[in-house]
Amino acid sequence: MTHDEAREELAGLRELLARYQHEYYVDGRPSAADREYDRLFDRLVLLEKEYPDLVTPDSPSLRVGSDLDASFPEAAHTIPVLSLDKAYAAAQVSAWMEKTSAAAGRPLSFMMEEKIDGISLVLYYENGVLARAVTRGNGFVGNDVSANARTIREIPLRVPRSGNFAVRGEVYLETGTFAELNTRMEIPYANPRNLAGGTLRRSKSSETAKIPLHVFVYEGFFDPPGETHSGIMAELRRLGFSVNPRNALISAEDAGDPEKIAALIEGRVKDRPGLSYQIDGIVFKVNELAVRDDLGFTGHHPRWAIAYKFDSPEGHTRVIKIEIQVGRTGRITPVARVEPVEIGGATIENITLHNQDYINALELSEGDLVAASRRGDVIPAVERVIEKNENAPLWRMPDVCPSCGAALVDRGAHRFCPNTEGCAEQRKGRLIFFAAKDQMNIENLGGETVEFLWKEGFVKDIPDIYKIPYEKLSGYPGFGERKIERIRQGIENSRDQPYEIVLPSLGIPEVGSKVTEILCENGIDTVEKLFELAASEGGAAALVSLYGIGEKTAQRILAEFSRPETRALVDALAAEGLSFAAKAKAPAGGPQIFAGQTWCVTGSFENYKPRDLAMDEVKKHGGKVVSAVSGSLTHLLAGEKAGSKLAKAKSLGVKIVSEEEFLRMLRG
Repeated sequence: MTHDEAREELAGLRELLARYQHEYYVDGRPSAADREYDRLFDRLVLLEKEYPDLVTPDSPSLRVGSDLDASFPEAAHTIPVLSLDKAYAAAQVSAWMEKTSAAAGRPLSFMMEEKIDGISLVLYYENGVLARAVTRGNGFVGNDVSANARTIREIPLRVPRSGNFAVRGEVYLETGTFAELNTRMEIPYANPRNLAGGTLRRSKSSETAKIPLHVFVYEGFFDPPGETHSGIMAELRRLGFSVNPRNALISAEDAGDPEKIAALIEGRVKDRPGLSYQIDGIVFKVNELAVRDDLGFTGHHPRWAIAYKFDSPEGHTRVIKIEIQVGRTGRITPVARVEPVEIGGATIENITLHNQDYINALELSEGDLVAASRRGDVIPAVERVIEKNENAPLWRMPDVCPSCGAALVDRGAHRFCPNTEGCAEQRKGRLIFFAAKDQMNIENLGGETVEFLWKEGFVKDIPDIYKIPYEKLSGYPGFGERKIERIRQGIENSRDQPYEIVLPSLGIPEVGSKVTEILCENGIDTVEKLFELAASEGGAAALVSLYGIGEKTAQRILAEFSRPETRALVDALAAEGLSFAAKAKAPAGGPQIFAGQTWCVTGSFENYKPRDLAMDEVKKHGGKVVSAVSGSLTHLLAGEKAGSKLAKAKSLGVKIVSEEEFLRMLRG
């Protein structure tokens, strides 16, 4: 094939694939079968690899992203990207409409739009091709996230319009998808908005492509601008953008009737729980663009729009300072110290911010005014920034540990201090963790008592707990004879804790109660077997084959059990009488209908959400569960939208079981 022939074929493939993608992701009416689409897409990728100079900025291949790390340079906005004025009652909205019409000197129509609780994004097009995508930032400068934005299927990479223009929209994650994804997160996100923001800022666009982000656009900046906002929305639909079909135009006559405005708001409030996405208000905009120009802007918001905000159990507070804590595993966690605010009957002064991605998603700086909540009525969380402190930069993680001064390292989304043994805060954290109620549950040895024993030099590492010189405690205030005896008794009782409690209490990264359960269920029921796996060549493969343990988790476990410090810790505690082998258990309840079978799962299910519940049934009935398809697999439970596991299982002759058939098997 000549270079010109390749160029011609690629142009045809891009046009056809772009049409198919729009039909599937925007219109919801695909005209091509999945197999035909995949065939064309594979051909496109093959040709682009052979002719890399022919790859264009609008190629559908960009939808899958790249594994190259990407930075997010700052980019200045060329359009006004301001916040909106707020209203909290229907009467306020009607009063604003009346005031705005009076300022215009004539009755006005208004567009009513749902305020999507997502991440604001501005798309800049040059000669019809997406040139860059920029986050809101502080309204004047945002981050260029173009590579990640191109993976969002609803964002057109090329549109049939010449010239340069901008489009503003909101990136969001559907609530059902969020609920499913959040169960897999090491640190669950507070809401879909924060997960969408974190996804949009991932360093590898191939990772962003794995999360099904969506977008609704709500403003277009064209030259010439046109006459009405409703006309701009129609033009955006024609160009292939995703516009919320629930947008509604309010006539000038209806805008003058407060009862009708109140009824419209009430209707949207009632619809809110049934939506597949989250909204936090309703936006009302002047429809006539010429009037918008006359009304203009304040320094904070346009005068031609207002947002009706829903009531929510939140409080507004200001971030005084962001400090960091060093955890028992070395993880560096930022914590916001905020002005005291009462939310749901509790006074909040400290809010955990998890990691840099979490902060980036909020675009948080010290001094910002924020909306805070109590997630699950318990855990404080920053939901969003209400007012930026424009004199402060986006907060950034430090490069060195504040406890020991070691250079910090990045592992996934988190930053760690690698000085495991020499960092005082890590060692103290492991002591507190070991004795905690959810771990060894050593009575009368709470966090404050451990902190005191640490400070006074009585304990420096976990084994020291079993060697406390009790006779030396009596001279300290608050340590009477009865309290000392209760501490001693609690520590002695802890020697009888089973292996399933002892192992996760050591604080070894990745080895929590769930992983311990998986290991024991699959015969890795002593600590010696873990040391043996760490010393063997096939250790990683053996762990990855277990359902619920991924490759990164396996590698981390083996690395920890290869450390001499881990061996020394286990030996010291074993010498104190702690158990490092699980006791034999009685067979699982129920008929053992899956005995001798090995199962894996793929896809989504109606009766098993999350799908791990189906695998729990397999284990309960005598079967073994693995996470990967291999020659040892006997059964694959396949649901809707099954992934690549299905094709591989078919090629290996594995029995494919549907959800309906699986339920029949359980019923006997």
